[in-house]
Amino acid sequence: MSRRIRRRFTEEFKARAVAMVLEQGQSVARVCTDLDLVDSALRRWIGEAKGVAKADRRPVAGGASVTPEQAELLQLRRENQVLRMEREILKKATAFFAKEST
Repeated sequence: MSRRIRRRFTEEFKARAVAMVLEQGQSVARVCTDLDLVDSALRRWIGEAKGVAKADRRPVAGGASVTPEQAELLQLRRENQVLRMEREILKKATAFFAKEST
């Protein structure tokens, strides 16, 4: 399998390709086939057109990206897990010291 040569596209070309998907209702696969594009490039252009800039997304394990809201949710879930573990440790410590004092 040969590697595809990296090509550069004008902003006008990108805008027309995005318009074919968003305004004309054509599928991403169809536009990619018609314009000889890779799926990931067109999807990135569509995301940028919708206002989801790459800078607004953070990479996570597995190569996926998340929005700032999703990143905050992940961080809060991790923090919640740590707090639950700390609470369990404190319960055990309280039971230990209560038993010792009697």
